[in-house]
Amino acid sequence: MELRELRYFLALAEERNFTRAAARVYVTQPAFSRAIRKLERETGGELFDRSTRQVHLTHRGVGLLPSARSLVALADAAVAALRAPADLAGVGPEPVHPTSRAS
Repeated sequence: MELRELRYFLALAEERNFTRAAARVYVTQPAFSRAIRKLERETGGELFDRSTRQVHLTHRGVGLLPSARSLVALADAAVAALRAPADLAGVGPEPVHPTSRAS
């Protein structure tokens, strides 16, 4: 399971439409659909009911939703922390230690 797939899952859960969700994450609809299918294979079943014009979460999808939101939020927070200037984070630069090489 990849973070990108979880972002796609969240976009589809919120948009309830493959075309709009794909546009939201800036990928083509076929690539988006393949990623959702891959995530469904990896999680062991369908995450969305595609029987109507709108897409709806299955029970499995509802179960994944809170964890997906948490994981994406954690990843976004980690990236934001790494991009924050060191003086704003209250820490100095990380020391660099040369590695020894075997001759």
